[in-house]
Amino acid sequence: EGAELVESIMDVVRKEAESTDCLQGFQLAHSIGGGTGSGLGSLLLSKIREGIPDRILSTYSVVPSPKVSDTVVQPYNAVLSVHQLVENCDATFCIDNEALYDIRFRTLKLANPNYADLNQLVSAVMSGVSTSLRFPGQLNSDMRKLCVNMGK
Repeated sequence: EGAELVESIMDVVRKEAESTDCLQGFQLAHSIGGGTGSGLGSLLLSKIREGIPDRILSTYSVVPSPKVSDTVVQPYNAVLSVHQLVENCDATFCIDNEALYDIRFRTLKLANPNYADLNQLVSAVMSGVSTSLRFPGQLNSDMRKLCVNMGK
């Protein structure tokens, strides 16, 4: 159960946050279709917002698709997770699960993509979005500016 683990996870998050020189915020990659990503992920976002309210929270959220999975409850899990994202996050980058499979199948010609293949695409998205945070420049030089400019 996520509720049993969340306090020990938050202890690690706090410890890591305290060890930084200039904490801008947190980025979470997860799926909102069900399981750990939607349940524990949503709980963790809520706890981070409650415990460290003045820092930016952004997520890279994989959104379920009926063409990729036949799990009946995925749309319900997604709706419940989206509510938590709206309440607790400053920025959410939605990633279409079906599009991930299509890119791997059509562009990269992989007949049966596995999770490592799909995660590689998600990490490429994360890398692209966070480029301005990692390299010098004027535009979107920190997480707060990135969120402000995304909202315009």
